[in-house]
Parts: sequence; C-alpha cells; structure tokens
Amino acid sequence: MTTSTAIANHLRSPLAMVCNLMLCFVVYWLCRIIYIAENAAAFATLWSDNSLADIMAGAYAFDASAICYTNAPYALLMLIPLHVKESHVWQDAAKWLFVVTNSVAVVVNLADAAYFPYTGRRTTVSVFSEFAAEGNIGSIFATEMLRHWYLVVAGIALIAILCTGYRRGGSRQQPRRQAGHATAAYYIVQVVALAAYLPYCISSMRGGLSHAVRPITISNATQYVARPAHAAAVLNTPFALLRTLGKHAFTPPPFFASTAEAERYYSPLHTPDADTQPRPFNVVVLIVESFGAEYIGALNPTLDGGRYAGYTPFTDELIARSATFATSLANGRKSIDGMPSILSSIPMFVEPFFLTPSSMNDVGGLAAELSRRGYATAFFHGAENGSMGFQAFARKTGYGSYYGRTEYNADPATAGDADFDGMWAIWDEPFLQYFCRTMGTMQEPFLTTVFTASSHHPFRIPEEYRDTFPDGALPIHRCIRYTDHALRRFFQTASRQPWYGHTLFVLTADHTNLSDHDVYQTDLGRFRVPILFFDPSATLLTPGCRDGIAQQIDIMPSVLGLLGHKEPYVAFGKDLFATPADSTWAVSYTGGIYQYVAGGRLLQMDGTTGQARALYSLSDSLLRHNLMAEQPDTLMEQRLRSIVYQYMSRMSANELIVR
Repeated sequence: MTTSTAIANHLRSPLAMVCNLMLCFVVYWLCRIIYIAENAAAFATLWSDNSLADIMAGAYAFDASAICYTNAPYALLMLIPLHVKESHVWQDAAKWLFVVTNSVAVVVNLADAAYFPYTGRRTTVSVFSEFAAEGNIGSIFATEMLRHWYLVVAGIALIAILCTGYRRGGSRQQPRRQAGHATAAYYIVQVVALAAYLPYCISSMRGGLSHAVRPITISNATQYVARPAHAAAVLNTPFALLRTLGKHAFTPPPFFASTAEAERYYSPLHTPDADTQPRPFNVVVLIVESFGAEYIGALNPTLDGGRYAGYTPFTDELIARSATFATSLANGRKSIDGMPSILSSIPMFVEPFFLTPSSMNDVGGLAAELSRRGYATAFFHGAENGSMGFQAFARKTGYGSYYGRTEYNADPATAGDADFDGMWAIWDEPFLQYFCRTMGTMQEPFLTTVFTASSHHPFRIPEEYRDTFPDGALPIHRCIRYTDHALRRFFQTASRQPWYGHTLFVLTADHTNLSDHDVYQTDLGRFRVPILFFDPSATLLTPGCRDGIAQQIDIMPSVLGLLGHKEPYVAFGKDLFATPADSTWAVSYTGGIYQYVAGGRLLQMDGTTGQARALYSLSDSLLRHNLMAEQPDTLMEQRLRSIVYQYMSRMSANELIVR
C-alpha cells in the first residue's frame, strides 16, 4: 500500500464524522422548519421582520453549539487515535451512539414544537421542576402524541434519515498491524484530524474563540431577531436544555403566604401620577467599565486622612455639577450584572440574569418605556458585536439600534481597527467621540447608552498616553486616568452640540475592580460605585450631594420620574427624587448572602433559609461589629424578604412588565 493510499484510507473515519455532523445540521434545520410551521401564527412575521441571513447565522451558532456538545462522545470515538477503532464492532458502536444521541435531539425539538404555545419560548430545564409533582405526566404525553400524530411521523422520518444517511468510517480492510510508514501514517492522520477538530468544537460550544466572547446562552438569540418572541426560531431545544442545566429556575421562597402579604412591605410595580407633565429631555447613560467609587477623589473626602486625590480629576469636576447621593452602590459584581440593573432595574440575585432561564422572559427597561413615547434609542459598545451578550440584551429591552466595533469600523470618519486596543474593544477616547458624533445624527428626543471598555484587564492604555498618565498604586489606576480623560473629551465635544442643553446625563460604573483600601474590600465596599445625574440646564434637578442611598436599579425609575413618565411599569428600584432620604435603600447578593442597606445599617440574610445573619452600622466602615444579637431589626428583615420574594415570584411567573 502506498503512502497516499494509506493516508486516504485512514481519513475515512474523520471524513465520515464530518459528513455525519453535517447531516445533523440538516436534521436540526428540518426540525426548526417543523417547529415554525407548527406554530405558524406565532411566527407570522418572522420572515418579514428578519433577514434570512440573520436567521441562518443565529441558527448555525446555536445548532453548532448543541451538535458539538451532544456529539462529543461520538466525535471522540471517531477521532481517537487507536488502531482498534477501525474494526466493525467499534464502528457499529459509533453509529448507534450517533443515531441514539441525535434521535433524542429530534424528539425534544419536535416535542417542544407542541409545547411552545403554552410557554412562548424554547423549553429549559425548569420544565422538569415544573412538572416534578405531576403524577399523570405519562398520560399527558400519550394524549399529546395522539393529538400531534404528524409530529410523531415527522420524528420517525427524521430518525430514518439519521440511520440511512449515516456514513461509516473505518478502513476498507480489516486492520492489521503494519510496520513502517503505513502505521506511522495512520497515527499522523488521526492526530492531525483531532487537532483540527478541537478548535472548531470549542469555538462552536462557546459561540466563538475570542476572549471577549462568553459562552453563548439562550439570551443571545435575541441578537439575531427583531422581536424577542422570534428568538425560539433560531434556538434549538437541546441547546436551551444544556445551557440551563444546573441553572435552577427562580421559585418564590416560603417567606410569605401570598404576594399580597409581601406587598405590605414592598412592591416593584410603579404607578406614576397620570397628571404628571412629560418633559422630553434626551437621556444619555454612560456605563463606565470598572469605574469604582474608590478611584474618585470627590467621593472620598476623608480617605487617607483627607489627603486622597483619586485618579479622576474630570469626574470630580462633573460631580460638583451633578446630583449625587451619600451612598451609591452597584447591584452586582460583573459587567453582565450591571446592564440589567442599570437599564432594566433588575438586580443580580443568585445568578446573573443573562445566564438564567428567566432571561427569556418578557423584559422592559428604559429603552422600552421611552420608545413608547417616541424616543429614538441606541446602544453603543466598542467591543466585538455580540460580546458579553450586550447586543442581545439591548435589542430585547427595546433599543432600536446597536453600534459596536463593526459599525465603528464601517464609519469612514473613524480610524477603524487602528483604534482597537488589541484585546477587548475600541479605545475609550475615540469611541466616545464616535458616540457623541453619532448622537448628532439621531432624531430627538433620544435615549442612548454607551458601555466603555478600556479600564479593564490587562490594564493597557494607548501608546500615545504612555508618558501622560502615570502609574498608580494598582495597575488599573493608569487606565482610570485615561478613561477619565476620555470622559472629559466626550463632554467637551458634547457641550458644543445643539442637543446638549436639553439632555440628562447619567454616569455610573458596571462594577468595582481592584482595591487598595480596606474600606473598599468589605462586603459592602466591593459594591460602591458612582451614580450621578447631570443636567446642564439645571431645570430637571439641582446639583449637590443628597442624603440617602442610591443603587443601580434606581436609575431607571429615577430617570422616568424626572421625565414625567405617566405609564405604569415594573422596576425593582425606586425613584430617588421622589423618595425621602430616610426611606432609600439598596440590595445586593454575594456568596449566598442577600444584603440590604437602609436606615444607616447593613443587614445580611442567608439566601437559603431567609434567616438574618448579621447587622452592621454603616459607621462601622470595616463591618467589624455584628449588632444582630443586641439590636435585631425585624422590619428590615421583612422588607428584604419581601424584595427577594417579589423578585423570585415575578421571575418565575414572567411578570417583569406591565401587561
């Protein structure tokens, strides 16, 4: 046998595997077509609202992920460099593993087509807990199989396609031990094939290989469709099940007998005064990466004995002209926590909202509410489009346009990827200028949001500023100086725009980052971020630091209140400008513990039992003295339990918007 013949022979298993995985893509697409046809009324505008290219791109991303996950054992059998795998027994085992695995995928996809009318979304693992107590589940399945007999027939046909279309691997001859180049050729081919497949497999499972891409989740589906209701068309059910495995559905804790009882202490339903006069100001929300309060001198007048200057001279100036609060806190510790908190008033409890089955709930937010009032809306993030799931969440919550690295590069007025930081995104300074310039093309009134990126690990700044911004005590400090400079340049440019004088600016951070002061390393200090409202016209609010507690989830209701919003909406935060200082509060979740700040105190509650664990005075900045035994606060405990109960109840019942 010649070397070329040997190589061709040994390629049979890898090539057969590729053909069989391609067959999976065909079967998944057929399942999708059946799914859409079965629910034609729900997808009536699917093809007119969305481009075929977007649907196909989304479908490929989710199908590739599901196929690579579910067929990982099969791929291992086909690619593992063992000579014995060329035997008929091995190849028969591989075939039936493939057929059984993908038959299960067919069954769950088609079964979900029948279940969709009851949920309006792809089924997640929460279905198992939802029906765990049902004793008649078998009869329900039997009845539904009879009602949807055509889906059963379709399933049988698709499984037959898997069986008959399967391509066997293995050599043309029974394997035998050979000396010399034939045996060497076999192992070389197998190792090369395995090495070539692994990057594709990992990339497909994650939704990309870029370090900026987190593993895709079901919430990313809204990135490819115009309506959240159409997300099910690009998803597949095996993916939805796999991605929510271990992500437990939110269930109301046994803190109260009913919602009515919980509402005695707290309700997330906001019902503004119908006689309120609307004020159609533009709104610009700046979410600054890792811009913790510790880095800002104006927020730390007593730090280091009053000698602390911080790293943000411009932000210090802006704070002097803005409305701020004595205590301001984030509701989470990650970027994917910040966006739901700031824009939709959804705190991070237990799991990041992006990663839970509830991310497929109907979700409102600033963009959705202001869009109803005729606002143009746009979200800006200088990273790779789709990064962190921001594009999907922005679209889901009502943003009409998205501007990312792709749009930046396509704009002839920018330097394109010459402004890319080489790791995460476009540098803050040029991207904020692009953000400002693009707002000048939008119809007023508008709502825009920008999420910056430069103040992020690995803490680099543009080479041109290497000697301009010195190092600080921590690696991030130089980045903070650069981002503060980028903000100064943004406001300088914005101040010359015709829309500036009737625009409300809100600036906050997504979360905190590295710390070199003990007070910022406590359970509360790790959540301290700036929250400031700046009105250049001074007609909506007056500048100054107010007593009280602000948190990210207060931004949405506070902005809507300042704009004279009339419609009822759901927001877990409060309107800071309509709430007395002594009634303000904040919540967070860390390490299985819920935290509630109110009345000059911090309460910590066990996330499982609902029992209070600790109570601290805010004057005890290092949280050293637990007052629970001597000064318990039952009212604080009940209010926190009510917030958690209402959150879990609305998540599980898909009640995040007013219907």
